[in-house]
Amino acid sequence: MPRLNQLLYLIVCAASALQSAAAEENVAPLPRGHAHNDYRHKRPLLDALDHGFCSVEADIFLIDGKLLVGHDLFDLRPSRTLEKLYLDPLRKRALANGGRIHRNGPSVMLLIDIKRDGAKAYARLSEVLAEYKEILSSVEDGKFHSRAVQVVISGDRPREAIAADSIRYAAIDGRLGDLDSPAPAHLVPLISDRWSSHFRWRGAGPFPPDEKRKLVSIVNRAHASGRRVRFWATPENPLLWRELLAADVDHINTDQLSKLRDHLLNQPPRPPRSKSQQ
Repeated sequence: MPRLNQLLYLIVCAASALQSAAAEENVAPLPRGHAHNDYRHKRPLLDALDHGFCSVEADIFLIDGKLLVGHDLFDLRPSRTLEKLYLDPLRKRALANGGRIHRNGPSVMLLIDIKRDGAKAYARLSEVLAEYKEILSSVEDGKFHSRAVQVVISGDRPREAIAADSIRYAAIDGRLGDLDSPAPAHLVPLISDRWSSHFRWRGAGPFPPDEKRKLVSIVNRAHASGRRVRFWATPENPLLWRELLAADVDHINTDQLSKLRDHLLNQPPRPPRSKSQQ
């Protein structure tokens, strides 16, 4: 009888794995979907991937040598490490999907927001990332190698330390002040900034023409340098999302996964960008 129970258990596990793989095959990758404060969802990372998102954000603190995930110190738990919540499941999924997080999908961005002690936290983070080098985009001898996941560092960013790495598994999240930076796109591939610091419009009524022109100019300047664009603290507003998409903003910030997924799925396909813009 114990052997029969064990056999039944294995059959159930195999069926569950097949069902999960089939469900994953049906998920449409959404390159513009960015899961802000992703770790606050019931299933960090997995909820976002199940919605097709190709970008997730995790805040980290360095505590006793561990990279713990949480927005504030009181959120932290010893079991909620960056490896357990993000890097391990990303590696498992990439290995199962032929080197991609979404099968046949684009590279996925893991935006890591260092909340404090940037230099010390990055020193430990760089050691951890090296353990996952088979799935992480890297820069070696000045040449960018794209893989399943691109790590971008935000928050307390030790820019000089990151730039100095001879083999680098992470890039830097720039601000609008970096639009005309001479830094290569593989070092600063992303321009992020707070929406309300640069725009008055909150998605109610018409988008002021001067602000629309400003937004388009920002995106065009970023794309001309091979960088992508994201704004945070944007209202969860479909009207605002529509204007961001019309201006070709690359990553749409949200805490409402289903709402943004449905909005993105109802949009026309995004025209391909030239290689110089990717």
